[in-house]
Amino acid sequence: MKAFNTFNGKAFYFKPLKSRSMLSMLKVSGSKPINETYDVIIIGSGPAGLTAAIYTGRARLKTLVIAGSSWGGQLMLTSQVENYPGFPEGILGPDLMNNMLKQAERFGAEIVFEDAESVDFSGKPLKVVAGGVAYESHAVIIATGASPKELGVEGEERLKGKGVSNCAVCDGAFFKDKTVVVVGGGDSAMEEAIFLTKFAKKVKVIHRRSELRASKILQERAFSNPKIEFVWNSVVEEILGKEHVEGVRVKRVDTGEVFEIKCDGVFVSIGYRPNTELFKGWVEMDEKGYVVAKDFTETSVEGVFVAGEAKDHRYRQAITAAGEGCQAALDAIKYVEDIKNRSK
Repeated sequence: MKAFNTFNGKAFYFKPLKSRSMLSMLKVSGSKPINETYDVIIIGSGPAGLTAAIYTGRARLKTLVIAGSSWGGQLMLTSQVENYPGFPEGILGPDLMNNMLKQAERFGAEIVFEDAESVDFSGKPLKVVAGGVAYESHAVIIATGASPKELGVEGEERLKGKGVSNCAVCDGAFFKDKTVVVVGGGDSAMEEAIFLTKFAKKVKVIHRRSELRASKILQERAFSNPKIEFVWNSVVEEILGKEHVEGVRVKRVDTGEVFEIKCDGVFVSIGYRPNTELFKGWVEMDEKGYVVAKDFTETSVEGVFVAGEAKDHRYRQAITAAGEGCQAALDAIKYVEDIKNRSK
């Protein structure tokens, strides 16, 4: 059982629901085929994937969600979510995802808590292997999301949700009148730093180089903001704190000097990595590994659709991912219904 904590120290415990499908319990060497074809398989169980499942389930399509062994996406590592519509008092990230999962199951979606291991989009039906089982479907929705790149330093994993964050829009309001650190020097880091000045009394940007990689306009805005300070030629070696972030240990890359900075939060903004390795060679991707969408949610393969951060490298919000999950589901519904009508 895994614990998720709010910033006030209260612990909430969450355990994944059991799958209604016994298929997820079949584990064999290689892959074991099954004797049924789904209307749609959704790979991923964040806001995009589960919203898609709600829509395809309500449309009476036989739906399978390959949720993954660590399901729910980035919101499972978030405490209070205050910018998702419909929750005026906010909601815990894991609770929001649990609600979405229950809603998808209510409309008949089967959930398999296994990681997708391989796909075969070379013919019809489309094939996805997960937990040693080969599943088939008329349509597939890729909703595998993206993962923030990590520093890989002591304290980072332990203090996630306790002061360590990858999203200023999500968590900035928790740091009103506090001192925070932003790690990074690109556009996203400057956007985070500028946004955080709405709440924090001081924002310290730590960058390993002596100049930023961000666009000139963002640099100008950051440099002119009196709340932002820069710590140049430096890297974070450790995030300090027991129950919550208390500071960072920093090392200068030019002199080797080691020092500490006291702070209440650390925002790691060194980029994102789309979780799309599984689909390389099967669907068209851009140079960063994001799936290329054609005509809204279609991919380069007929019957394969994409939603959320597997394609979106700009907005990265739960609400936009959910919206794209809806779009992909509606496109998949039409595609499957057309197939069924042609077969009559």
